[in-house]
Amino acid sequence: MRSIEQMIEELQVAKGLKPADLVLLNARLVMLHTEEIMEGCLYIKNGRIAAIRHEHSLLAIGQYDCEGRFVLPGFIDAHVSIEPTLLTPETLSEVIVPQGTTTLLAHGLEMDTVTGLSGMDALLQSVPNETLHYNLWRQVPPEELKTFWPEAAGHERAEKEVVRKLAQSYSVRMGEVLSSEALDLSETHLNEVLMAQSLGKIVNGKAAGLKWDELNVCACAGLADDHECVEYDELLMRLRLGMGVLIRESSAERSLDALITGLLRERLPYDGIMFCTNGKHVYDIHREGHLNYMVNRAVQLGVPPMKAIKMATLNTAKHFRLDHLIGSITPGKWADLILVEELERIRPEVVFYRGTIAAQQGKLIAPVARPVYPERLRQTVRLGADFSAEQFKVLSGETAAVKVRVIHLYPNQIVNFGSVETLQPANGEIRADAARDILKLAVVERFGRTGDVGVAFVKGFGIQDGALACSVAHDHHNIVVVGTNDKDMELAVRTIEMHQGGLVAVSSGVIQAVLPLPIGGLVTDLGAEEVIGRMEHLNDAVRAMGCRLPAPFMTLSFISLPTVPELGMTDKGLVDVKSHSIIPVLI
Repeated sequence: MRSIEQMIEELQVAKGLKPADLVLLNARLVMLHTEEIMEGCLYIKNGRIAAIRHEHSLLAIGQYDCEGRFVLPGFIDAHVSIEPTLLTPETLSEVIVPQGTTTLLAHGLEMDTVTGLSGMDALLQSVPNETLHYNLWRQVPPEELKTFWPEAAGHERAEKEVVRKLAQSYSVRMGEVLSSEALDLSETHLNEVLMAQSLGKIVNGKAAGLKWDELNVCACAGLADDHECVEYDELLMRLRLGMGVLIRESSAERSLDALITGLLRERLPYDGIMFCTNGKHVYDIHREGHLNYMVNRAVQLGVPPMKAIKMATLNTAKHFRLDHLIGSITPGKWADLILVEELERIRPEVVFYRGTIAAQQGKLIAPVARPVYPERLRQTVRLGADFSAEQFKVLSGETAAVKVRVIHLYPNQIVNFGSVETLQPANGEIRADAARDILKLAVVERFGRTGDVGVAFVKGFGIQDGALACSVAHDHHNIVVVGTNDKDMELAVRTIEMHQGGLVAVSSGVIQAVLPLPIGGLVTDLGAEEVIGRMEHLNDAVRAMGCRLPAPFMTLSFISLPTVPELGMTDKGLVDVKSHSIIPVLI
């Protein structure tokens, strides 16, 4: 928090009574409030912008010559789960800060689900923002786990715990609150919305697949935004109702092109539009970029550069009531800055975090802290005592062909659709049919509570032989495994147990590749470069097994999500998302 002493020092710099810590000279400043470029100088004191001048006219201890480069505010990710990147918060700085991202608004559900709010605290508070090299605010999840079956997860939250976390200065919002909780008039969750609003915090929503009348209810219930739009009509309905739209471009969901194209075609204003990367693996951040990729892609599609930059900065800061701290180049804000040669294609050359150079020429130059995490975060995979390949069997008393429900993948989306397919039993057992790309999908309870295993079928992975498994499975984070045969599926799950979390590919009884995720079964404490290398090895192994999905493990982690239409999975079985009920696989 800014102290009165610091504020006075910064005002004294602005008045010319004290020297700034640093002045940026010969800068072309991107002034987002007026959408213009201003040539001038920028003075920094205590990590904040103290003054802006057309010419160098104030005192300064240090100087940095921008040499005519554009200076714009650091990018803000409007909704991100740190855990799907597979990195700890401090290691994540190695890949996002050089891309120009200086603020994350982190969704805390993943680690919270596994270990409770105290576990997420251990992850986020292990390193202070000053040594993370980016600002980190968190989103506090509501009291109940959003699977409709709280017993399916490792930890439940108490109301008092939620209130206490919301009151913290590092908490920026509550969510995700499901649309169903508003539509069902759930007093528990509506009370939590009122609590958040009374504390001055907005409420993040999750409203996939809703129509106009249902969205009206959600807007009235206080859901301020949604990140599940995949089509332009969905975006338009939300904007009309005053809800913010967080356009997501992640490893498994690609929504930017469709939504931006619609905005351009219909000439809508951009004020309620923000960018987020929720669900993007470190491998993909390294390969194509972070928010800078989204800004550049929007410009390629025809968005004016100023508008595209605002969607990654000022729009987000205003929406989350952080624009007194970040989001623009104006006095009093943190000096989180990006220096670039051109605005039409942003390639950060220098990134400042709170007035100090954190990255240059695509590399983090600031030191990265390596904290020691509590041992309890490293012991979260506990399979049932009787777990075996036998639990993956789908039995049928029929000898003739039977009808089964199958989850179908949509390309580049986390939503799916269901179909009815015919499979031929063999010895009373219904098996995967790799020739038709109908594979077994299972969720294995991993918290030592029930030992339950839910089994269904899925189409779209394309694996010809073997199994993939991961301990990242939204939102319950049990182990999810897909495969052509039960033995490889069992080996994949056992490998995750051995490493206390991870991503693994198995084929013909041999472990082809593995990335251990020992912290909560969700992230690794390996360095970014090593993780990128292991992910590349994993993806190569999966392609050799016949899968052509661009991000197979991210797709696997979302396919069991029981809150996104049409079908989901928990360890209790196949889920009809719209009716919130377990449904039989066999028809």
